[in-house]
Amino acid sequence: MTNTQVTLIQIDNYGPWTVTPEPRREVDLQTLQSRLYADLSQLIGNREGYVFFTRFDNMVAVTNGLDAEAHALIQESVGNRYPVTVSLGIEADPSPAAALGAATTNLQEAGSAQDAGRTEILRGDPLTDDERTAEDVQIAHFDVNDATGKYTDQLNEFDSFIRIEQGYASLMQFMREAYDSLSFFVGGDNVIAVCSGMAKTDYRDAIEHVREDVGVELKVGVGCARTAQAAGMDAKHALETCRYEGTAVEFAE
Repeated sequence: MTNTQVTLIQIDNYGPWTVTPEPRREVDLQTLQSRLYADLSQLIGNREGYVFFTRFDNMVAVTNGLDAEAHALIQESVGNRYPVTVSLGIEADPSPAAALGAATTNLQEAGSAQDAGRTEILRGDPLTDDERTAEDVQIAHFDVNDATGKYTDQLNEFDSFIRIEQGYASLMQFMREAYDSLSFFVGGDNVIAVCSGMAKTDYRDAIEHVREDVGVELKVGVGCARTAQAAGMDAKHALETCRYEGTAVEFAE
């Protein structure tokens, strides 16, 4: 059974800050967001976690192995480097969607995201060492079949982007509704999903749904491990097996 620890990262009072004392240039805001994501990716990645950018002012991280002290150090690092601060909500659950829901509630109960007095909140219950197992995190790495041949080398870039995004949107919604799993676009034609304890037949159902819904064909490699990065690397190796064997779903050994 999975037991995914999820951390919601929320920039404090970001909306009001972007227009105070007057509206800030969008190029500067985009630069800040991308740099913050890159730094958080490294700060959490150095501790074997994953970060996904979602809306940039809100980010979702898989943080199995990070305790409250590690989260506080990340907050301190952001506060030292940026003109904004971040609040963190933490929770763990066999269902990644439920974990994110509880992590979100932790921040919502502390006040509004646009409340100037609600800053650097750190709330939630990280997993203790004796609660952790070798298969807490299940990561699935989805890839579009022959995206280069079908889209990149055939369509203009924007139309290719539309097709990839249609596949992502269909997969994201299906995985959330059917399996309480969270899927994130990570660039190119790749989607990484943080999953509940899904079986091969479940992944085949997801792939078939996307094919029938939007006509995008996928394959997926799946890994399970104690931390997000270890599970993710196993998933990447399993995806390579899909490419080599011509299969749609592979689990890492």
